Amino acid sequence: MGCVPRAGEGCVRDRRWGREQLSLMSGSNKGLDWSNAMPLAPSTVTLCSCHRLCATIPIPWLQNAPAVVLGEHINIVPPTPTAKIPKKYKKDDDDMTEVGDGDDWNLGKSNITRPSDQLELTDQELKEEITRVLTANNPHAPLNSVRYSFKERSYKPVPLISQMAIHLSLDGNLLHKDSDEAKRQMSRSELSEEEEPEFASTPIEVLPSESAEKFDTEEDAEEPADAKGMEEEEEEEEEEKEEKEIIKPRQERKIPNQFNFSERASQTFNNPMRENGCQTEPPPRASFSSTANQWEIFDAYEEELARQMTMKEKPKTQTSKKDAISKKKLSPIEIIGDDISRVGKVSKIVERMVNQNSYDDIAQDFKYFEDPSDEFRDQEGTVLPLWKYFYDKVKKLSVCGMSWNPRYHDLFAVAHGSYDFMKQNNGMLLIHSLKNPIYPEYQYSTESSILCLDFHRSYPHLIAVGFYDGNVAVYNLMERTDGPTYKSTAYTGKHCDPVWQVRWLKDDLDNNINFCSISSDGRFVSWALIKNEIIHTDIIKLTLDGICKDALENLQLQIMGCGTSFDFHKKKPNLFLVGTEEGKIHKCSKAYSSEFLATYDAHHMAVDALHWNAFHPDIFISCSSDWTVKIWDHNLKNPMFTYDLNSPVGDVAWSPYSSTVFAAVTTSGKVFVYDLNVNKYEPICEQAVVNKKRNKLTHIAFNPTYPIIMVGDERGGVIILKLSPNLRKQPKAKKGQEVQKGPEVEIAKLDKLLALVRDPDVKEN
Repeated sequence: MGCVPRAGEGCVRDRRWGREQLSLMSGSNKGLDWSNAMPLAPSTVTLCSCHRLCATIPIPWLQNAPAVVLGEHINIVPPTPTAKIPKKYKKDDDDMTEVGDGDDWNLGKSNITRPSDQLELTDQELKEEITRVLTANNPHAPLNSVRYSFKERSYKPVPLISQMAIHLSLDGNLLHKDSDEAKRQMSRSELSEEEEPEFASTPIEVLPSESAEKFDTEEDAEEPADAKGMEEEEEEEEEEKEEKEIIKPRQERKIPNQFNFSERASQTFNNPMRENGCQTEPPPRASFSSTANQWEIFDAYEEELARQMTMKEKPKTQTSKKDAISKKKLSPIEIIGDDISRVGKVSKIVERMVNQNSYDDIAQDFKYFEDPSDEFRDQEGTVLPLWKYFYDKVKKLSVCGMSWNPRYHDLFAVAHGSYDFMKQNNGMLLIHSLKNPIYPEYQYSTESSILCLDFHRSYPHLIAVGFYDGNVAVYNLMERTDGPTYKSTAYTGKHCDPVWQVRWLKDDLDNNINFCSISSDGRFVSWALIKNEIIHTDIIKLTLDGICKDALENLQLQIMGCGTSFDFHKKKPNLFLVGTEEGKIHKCSKAYSSEFLATYDAHHMAVDALHWNAFHPDIFISCSSDWTVKIWDHNLKNPMFTYDLNSPVGDVAWSPYSSTVFAAVTTSGKVFVYDLNVNKYEPICEQAVVNKKRNKLTHIAFNPTYPIIMVGDERGGVIILKLSPNLRKQPKAKKGQEVQKGPEVEIAKLDKLLALVRDPDVKEN
């Protein structure tokens, strides 16, 4: 591969050691003279068109130095004064070839064979200068390294990436002589050597000069005067010998490395133990004894009455205006807390009165309005929207759970959170009242989403909630605190996955308040509130094979099932149903925690809700995201009724006033109300409440007293709906007979419908 240099310059390549060696040569006749070379900028590298280094002028003070280029490494050889050599016999230092004038260069150039793969470049391309910038970046260093940030709970890119590449790492045991540690060791070694006697370190053959002189002077004094000439000659010879004497240098002591070397031991001192004590003065004591008789008690009462009479007869002291003003100024500051507590109740009453005036038309509809158009409909009804509750702080949170207060039927609680795993944020618990649709009565902020909640039946101020992070907590509305009264932790046995449902139970044998929870980790846990602690007990563990065995009994790895909902029987406290994500429903008992009593292949997707009938002891209802709602008899394996609602069903609930009425909500924004006594196949009310393109309905709940239901949507809103007369129609009384009421009537009404569906053979079995 040839290189085309500037006029008067040549480019020679030598492959003697298997590498390319280029040397820049001047066209003048005086050796390698750089005076005629083209000036280049300092600290630049110039490449010819063959993309190889041919000429460099590195630093101004080395402009006259020849440059030898080895690959991409430049060696600068400083100029040395040399004798003039004829140019015909001048040889290069590297290749030992004769270098002549321009004609000789042309002759040598003709002998160079051109490689077959050499590029043919034009003169303009050959003259083009290419500058290569060398950087210290490591090409193998990763550019997309990330680290997990516990503060922000996400992965963050690493801004600084180390470009250092270590090719060889070797741990040594030597110290640099200029380091501080080496200087300290050298100083210690010198001090130890100076303390040694001089005769032990000096050789015996060599005597010090001062001792030799003293020895000579003593001999001079003893010798006679006529031998002075001989003494002078001996002295001259001794001086010559002293000059020729070579004093051996001291051998320096090897410096040990303090990191890997130890030559002495040390022992620490034990600190003395001290005692410090103090003694307080005993409180004063006195002994008192007396006798109490009737007359002494009478005299004491007389004295007390006389003292009270004298206090009343005392004239009132007149206070100045300044004192009265100062008292007025100090009293609001001192008793500001008492004033707020006094005004708090009154302000709530005034707020409710203002809201009642503002929403008077809605309040009138809630109490008196009955849709007259129901008389002209064929056993169909409607729902009337009344109030809509929406709080600004829960705009981006969906309604995950709702519950009416069992004692105060105008009070209800709403759990706000998120079902999306990627959008987990803070949650909120709100307690609203029908008397104030503007602002919640109580509010609690949480660090995790709240997925479920339940009011206690006997203690309506206690609320049990379940969180997305697996914790459960109990809030007490009577305590003015911002957080829960009880909360589980990892130490007290919290769930590992989201808690989908909680439910209060009757007090246990020790009269402890307790509730149950179910989670996706397959654990069905009972929580008991004992003093200031919350204690858990695992009732049952869900497995996919249907058998729950302990780890000691079965050493094989079992796949745990994921529980989503449950409900306890109304009359049998030990019997309960559990719905799973696999679509199965297990009938379980607290008395038999090792096995399921029965398993129903209910749905193709997760069971979202599960409820026993409020009147009939054998009937329960279930809904799923597979668009179906099914009514079951727990004694049978197949469902009694199946309803397809054409969209995923979020929640279903039985009505508290009839055994044949139930309602459901779907993600399409519709509310469905069924009455089996009226129509066993179609809903008697199908009404859209929200826009299906923008919003979805998640939960529904019947009020235990008033003919209203509440539904929650995905955007945090709660809507109160009033049922029309056709949706809560009671049986009419026949002539001369009274209308029968009670649970027996509702059970008989439902049994009459189920008798049409049940197989007689199965019923007898």
